[in-house]
Amino acid sequence: MTGRSLPLDWVDAFTDRPFGGNGCAVVHDGGALPPETCMAVVRETSLVECTFVGPSDVADVRVRYFLAGQEIPFAGHPTIATVASLVHRGLVSGDRITLETGAGLVPCTLGEGWVTMTQAAPGFGPEVDPALVAAVVGLEASDIIEPPQVVSTGLPFCVAVVRDRATIRRARMNPEALATFRAALAEAVPGALNSAMEPYLVTLEGASAAGSTFARLILAPPNPPEDPFTGSATGAAAAYLWSRGLLADPVYLAEQGHDMGRPGQARVEVLGPPDAITGVRVGGQAHVLMSGELRL
Repeated sequence: MTGRSLPLDWVDAFTDRPFGGNGCAVVHDGGALPPETCMAVVRETSLVECTFVGPSDVADVRVRYFLAGQEIPFAGHPTIATVASLVHRGLVSGDRITLETGAGLVPCTLGEGWVTMTQAAPGFGPEVDPALVAAVVGLEASDIIEPPQVVSTGLPFCVAVVRDRATIRRARMNPEALATFRAALAEAVPGALNSAMEPYLVTLEGASAAGSTFARLILAPPNPPEDPFTGSATGAAAAYLWSRGLLADPVYLAEQGHDMGRPGQARVEVLGPPDAITGVRVGGQAHVLMSGELRL
């Protein structure tokens, strides 16, 4: 027990309304908290991730990202939530802010109620056996229509394109197959991150008329069963799709969470030609749902 009270905002990201998109608790003045305390906060909220904000020597603020079981270098919806929280508290001046993260500096812009982050140039890892990926989510290898591949724009994901939304709805987590999947990727993905990586399923079929893609990220304990909206994976998937000629336009609307009753949308722009991508812009709206104090 530290006997401290820290400002906290609960923010729904990639939505403009309460109870949509993906929630994140943003803890201000919490950047120096011990990892065990940060993970306990995540477990207490039952959210997928929470952020802990503190001062930075190289950016406007430093942001740490935590799952229920570990710290990760970067995450997308918590970035949108964190910037929205800073704006809500009057801590952002102008239309730009730069975050120091474990994956490097992440510049963000503000405008018309949207927060847009520029994720790093993609790193393309190995392709993965479709049967191995399909087993993790209870599908058949034939349901995956492009070679799955590990891609990172700040956090690695195994991107797998599935046939259609009907297929993506059938996906269910198989914990035993997940362990096999992670073991197979042990050399390609650092151990700490490998233990948090599940396949990211995407289909070239939106949930709405405006959407170009729809996605799911089914999670394993100690996380909640599913991530409503995954901004870092959206960036990785955008780089994958553009690099393989699967997108007609590098600017599009990505959708996720609709089948969970938490619809979310992101404006996506892949920067550079398919063979020389320099980064991915992922933008979202946010709604500050609750504000208060975290008492430790």
